[in-house]
Amino acid sequence: MHKNLLKSTFLGIVSIFAFNSCTSIPKGATAVKPFDKEKYLGKWYEIARLDFKFERDLNNTTATYSINKDGSIRVDNRGYNYKTNQWKQAVGKAKFRADENEAALKVSFFGPFYTGYNVIALDNAYKYALVAGKDLGYLWILSRETEIPETVKQNYLKIAADLGYKTSNLVWVEHNK
Repeated sequence: MHKNLLKSTFLGIVSIFAFNSCTSIPKGATAVKPFDKEKYLGKWYEIARLDFKFERDLNNTTATYSINKDGSIRVDNRGYNYKTNQWKQAVGKAKFRADENEAALKVSFFGPFYTGYNVIALDNAYKYALVAGKDLGYLWILSRETEIPETVKQNYLKIAADLGYKTSNLVWVEHNK
């Protein structure tokens, strides 16, 4: 009886944490609306990111988005670890948190655990994107090409800084492979 109660309590806590973590967006940030999922699909090059353990020591990083049979979005992240000289890949899935017309998604690479993925700036041609995670520890600048115009870069850095991101901590990704 005691074990079942502990197990139920633990599962309840995990469920609350998982639910809360997937619905987060940094304070003051707003997901892009209207958003066209079909235009967003395809390959994106990571221009800059706030580093975290799953992408540490990676360059040549890309994210490719496509539709899964169940309607969710397949997320295929790749990068080259310049210390081990090996390619690394992580495949996950993303789902809209609510309306598909709003770029507020949740993404998972680890089973039932999701985290926020919020497109907070996007040009009309869907060539450049600024993506916020669940909090100020996660930020990406993406482009359809391996480089981004200086004007777009400065605009995205200002948006991020105004939200409280420490843009001086961004890792600028090399694309040389």
